[in-house]
Amino acid sequence: MNTQNLEFLKKSLLNLGFGEQVNEQLEKNMDNKIPEFSLPARHEFNQQKVDYTLHFKAGENLEMYFFNKFDTTLHKGKEKEQHQTFYITKGNGVTAKEAFNLMEGRAVHKQLFNKDGEKYQAWLQLDNGNLAQNGNKEIKRFNENYGYDLEEVISGKGIKEMGTAEGQDSLMRSLKKGNAQQITVERNGEEKKYFIAASPQFKTVDLYNHQMKKIKREELLQPEQQQNKKQKQTQQQKEELPGKKQSRKSKLIV
Repeated sequence: MNTQNLEFLKKSLLNLGFGEQVNEQLEKNMDNKIPEFSLPARHEFNQQKVDYTLHFKAGENLEMYFFNKFDTTLHKGKEKEQHQTFYITKGNGVTAKEAFNLMEGRAVHKQLFNKDGEKYQAWLQLDNGNLAQNGNKEIKRFNENYGYDLEEVISGKGIKEMGTAEGQDSLMRSLKKGNAQQITVERNGEEKKYFIAASPQFKTVDLYNHQMKKIKREELLQPEQQQNKKQKQTQQQKEELPGKKQSRKSKLIV
């Protein structure tokens, strides 16, 4: 058995979020020189069970094994199961958690390789209305030229986590993995909690309340912006009032 090959596969599985679940059986199958085999794995995210089937295949002479793809099944009741296959290239691809996030409808930011082996960055999102011949949902890609700047979108919105370099880095990394991440925004001296998720196609973010129900994105306006907007509207209304009515209104207030 090629021990270097085995260690590479173990490291790839670890980096892709599968831990050591299949290591023992992987080693046995490689030692027995089984040409092609699949191994089951399982995770649970947000109280939702996710099953995976990891596919391995040997090259010529059965000396080198490759982890080519994994099938994912997201359980939402027997009638609401979702299935998707994700492909691995040289140990790189979406992780187990990112696969879950994609199947939940969120976008994931990844480093990819083009046909010439050159690296590029892109946001990935499953296309619910476009299926491939194998039943897989097609993957929409929004590369750097698309013009989606997540940091710019959430900057200046009064998000407390953006106030420090450490908090900003943690928030950005979580959102790029496809998570719906909790944020804190101060409103009238009180802190309010929301969840946000990246939305590259529309160059914005989706906003959710604590029950993960979508709410209007206008909620993310800074308190100062809202206050200034209200003051401006009030001033404009006063300026538009005729002199007599404005004077009468002042007397009533007094």
